[in-house]
Amino acid sequence: MWRLISLSLIQSLLLSGGQVLLKFALEKMGPFEWSWRFFGHLLVNWWFLGCGICYAAGTVLWMYILKRFPFSMAYPMISLSYVFGMLAAILIFHEDVSIGRWLGVLLIMGGCVLIAR
Repeated sequence: MWRLISLSLIQSLLLSGGQVLLKFALEKMGPFEWSWRFFGHLLVNWWFLGCGICYAAGTVLWMYILKRFPFSMAYPMISLSYVFGMLAAILIFHEDVSIGRWLGVLLIMGGCVLIAR
């Protein structure tokens, strides 16, 4: 159980880290548009490269988790990335997070503990 939790924490950190880097990449870009120019500039954005590396590492770790643990236990653990996303919103992007959102995060964490038992 603790092995699954620790691997899931790392995998969730990689997922949410990729999201943070994607947000940084998009902030460096102009307005979003469905054009070859926009996506071409995104491909040479270093933040976007970091995002891809995080996603690739997270995917490889996810494959390991799926191979070693029951799907019914492993899949809900992905929701831990919501916790890290909320922390990133506060610590990195300086967003205000309501009590209701924190309550939701606590419910997610509690659910993960129950599932991992």
